[in-house]
Amino acid sequence: MDTFASVRYIVDDVPAAIDFYTTHLGFVVRSKPAPAFADVTHGPLRLLLSGPPSSGARATPADAAGPGRNRIHLIVDDLDAEIDRLQAAGVPFRSEVTTGPGGRQILVADPAGNLVELFQPAN
Repeated sequence: MDTFASVRYIVDDVPAAIDFYTTHLGFVVRSKPAPAFADVTHGPLRLLLSGPPSSGARATPADAAGPGRNRIHLIVDDLDAEIDRLQAAGVPFRSEVTTGPGGRQILVADPAGNLVELFQPAN
């Protein structure tokens, strides 16, 4: 039995998604990728990357197919350093830094437009 919590993201290009998550966000490829599907992990998170020919992508209703407000949430130690690193790599940001009582956050987008929240807790 897996000890992962799994989330599925529908992506346009599986190899591009693998590259994004492994290069920029520290994920590790879990199984041999195929053109339609791959899974990558980050700690206890298993991210299922489903390309257009995958069964997961075909099962999505047309009115729910686009990326929405849902996102995976990754805790970082130094948000400013992560922003600098990702900007230098050309990763697209989807928000400005937001500060609240719990900490600071910013949103980035993967190549398919799925959101990833980088969050630095308040001290």
